[in-house]
Amino acid sequence: MAEKQRRCGFIALVGAPNTGKSTLTNALVGSKVSIVSRKVQTTRALMRGIAMHGDAQLVFMDTPGIFSPRRRLDRAMVTTAWGGAHDADIVVLLIDAKRGIDENAEAILEKLSELKQSKVLVLNKIDLVDKSALLSMVQRVNAKAKFDATFMVSALTGDGVEALKPWLAEHSPAGPWHYPEDQISDAPMRSLAAEITREKLFDRLHQELPYHATVETDVWKELRDGSARIEQTIYVERESQRKIVLGKGGTTIKAVGAEARKEIAELIEQKVHLFLFVKVRAGWGDDPERYRSMGLEFPPE
Repeated sequence: MAEKQRRCGFIALVGAPNTGKSTLTNALVGSKVSIVSRKVQTTRALMRGIAMHGDAQLVFMDTPGIFSPRRRLDRAMVTTAWGGAHDADIVVLLIDAKRGIDENAEAILEKLSELKQSKVLVLNKIDLVDKSALLSMVQRVNAKAKFDATFMVSALTGDGVEALKPWLAEHSPAGPWHYPEDQISDAPMRSLAAEITREKLFDRLHQELPYHATVETDVWKELRDGSARIEQTIYVERESQRKIVLGKGGTTIKAVGAEARKEIAELIEQKVHLFLFVKVRAGWGDDPERYRSMGLEFPPE
């Protein structure tokens, strides 16, 4: 019996900020590969999560949320999101069913009609909305842009998520796999570890901290006892922000470190010694090198 032909599909998940793209990526992959936060615009560069379905390898590109950019960093993230959509084999639009078709969704739908790739509509957070309202929303969205398929899911609970994979696998182009079968992300561990710490930072300081605080992994040393020593620096733009991150008597940074260390240890399946430092890097939002380190293009003024 002849072996079935392999397929490999690059799938861009696009949508407005906080529609659940990162949560859905993690649910589809079955493991944590993308930062999840209540704070808008926490995904900055393209994070790729990899899943298998039969003979198909599905490479999910979790893109930054698309909105009307005001600052340079905003523009870089939105450009990256649309770049991911243009490069993909299939584009999945996520709409927050509770929020409905707001101004951001309208703008995305208008631009989405220009793309020639297969397009899939995913209504997320369906557990929070009445069924009749969902059907009405599907009709309205499909009237604005042509979708090849529509799915209704709750990325948080996992409801409906598994139904997506067979469709995506079937519609992925024939071709060799791009990654080993057991790989779940193309991001290096240093980057994933930094993203985990950034997520814990935002979880704890949701209101107080600007979203463009950043984390970099400076040292990753494998120790003789099988554990890892990891040193990371949290960069903020002002001294007042540094004090917020440290907290009174260092309580905030200790709590962030404890939560991040636990999750990093689970990810790499070894004991972790995590050391966090907080530094002020004024004006990094205008530094091209910082953008490159985050996998973003530095946009001109």
